[in-house]
Amino acid sequence: MELKPDQEKVEQAGPTAFGYALFRDHILPSVLGRHEEEILYWAGKELASTFPLFEMDEAPGFFREAGWGELAQESLGKREIVYILSPDPEQVKKGTRCYTAEAGFLAGQYQKINGKNSECRPEPDRRQGIVKLILAWE
Repeated sequence: MELKPDQEKVEQAGPTAFGYALFRDHILPSVLGRHEEEILYWAGKELASTFPLFEMDEAPGFFREAGWGELAQESLGKREIVYILSPDPEQVKKGTRCYTAEAGFLAGQYQKINGKNSECRPEPDRRQGIVKLILAWE
C-alpha cells in the first residue's frame, strides 16, 4: 500500500495532547473511580522500578520525555525536597487531573536511589497553574 504524504505524517505522529487528555482526564478516572489517586500513586512507584534513574537529577529529563511537564527543584531541606511541576497550566487550573502518578514516581526513585522510605504528595496550585511535589523521607 502506497501512502500519500499526508497519510504518512498521520501514521508517524505520536499521541496528541487531546488524546492524552482524553485518556488521563476521562478514561482513567472513569475506570479507577474513587481509588484513582491511590492506584496512580502506586503505578508511579512501579514506573520508578521499570524505568530506574541513577540519580534524582535525571528526573526532569524523564518528566519531559514522558510528557508530564517541566520539573524543577525549588528547595532542599534535611528531610524533604520540594519540586515544581509545570504541566499544561490549563489542566491544573481546571482542577480535575490528579498528579499522584508523578508523585509516586518521584517517591519510588528517591527510595531506590537513596535506600530511604519516602513519600511524595502533590499540591496543585490552580491559580498559578503549577503543581508542587513535596518529597519527604525518614
